[in-house]
Amino acid sequence: MTFRTLCVAAAFATIIGESAVADEASVVLKDAPGRDVVEQNCGSCHSLDYIRMNSPFLSAKLWEAEVGKMINAYGAPIEPADAKSIIDYLARNYGAPG
Repeated sequence: MTFRTLCVAAAFATIIGESAVADEASVVLKDAPGRDVVEQNCGSCHSLDYIRMNSPFLSAKLWEAEVGKMINAYGAPIEPADAKSIIDYLARNYGAPG
């Protein structure tokens, strides 16, 4: 492949990638205390849509385990006070019964 072909392919991939991101709907979480902490900490690593997708399955205890996994297994730089706010917000607004 020539340098010119590689440049054209890279430009095309960039355009396609940008249009895919532009078409993604913004995820709006429930307005409640702690939402800003969730958006800042969780949204910096992954889509906030994961919260809504998992909410039917995760009780308060399981949200606590999930936040712990993000910190301990994936190295999310979340302060302990923020972790508590995140868990409380998720349990109150997106927690499954049980």
